[in-house]
Amino acid sequence: MKYSLILFGISFLFAGCLERENFPDEPRLLSGRLDVSGTGATMVLSFTDGDGNFGLEEADTSGLFEPCIRRWNLYAEYYKMQNGLWVLVPIDPCNGPFPDDDVPFYYVVPWAKPTGQDQTQEGVISIDMPIWNLGDNVNGFDTVLFKVKIVDRDMNESNVVEVGPYVK
Repeated sequence: MKYSLILFGISFLFAGCLERENFPDEPRLLSGRLDVSGTGATMVLSFTDGDGNFGLEEADTSGLFEPCIRRWNLYAEYYKMQNGLWVLVPIDPCNGPFPDDDVPFYYVVPWAKPTGQDQTQEGVISIDMPIWNLGDNVNGFDTVLFKVKIVDRDMNESNVVEVGPYVK
């Protein structure tokens, strides 16, 4: 009896270790925040992806990834508070005068390929942002907000999370 209880306890522990998370195949943003320091800020996002195909590789430049807008897989739309309303600041990285290194608020998150049988991804994305991007106080408008989504390798879009507001 004593040994069967020990064996039952050990098998219960192993069953807990083998339990798999069931996430949808589409990526999902769970939360987002902006950690501001004196010289910049970090956008921190937590996410899941059930089939483990969120992220891009350097070679992802043709096929589905060839159009300009698909060069990125994290999109943070930039809003400013103006007269009590959130106003989208349009940024078109495909038609703007931005060099690749200066495209504001569109990012490439690298693919961390899952290994083993469980292909789910669950993690945190941290993006360093220069503080000058976080509100310029032009005409008294100094509060910003980001609406963020991610896109996986099958072009499935996540939900949108709001990050902010940030008052400069």
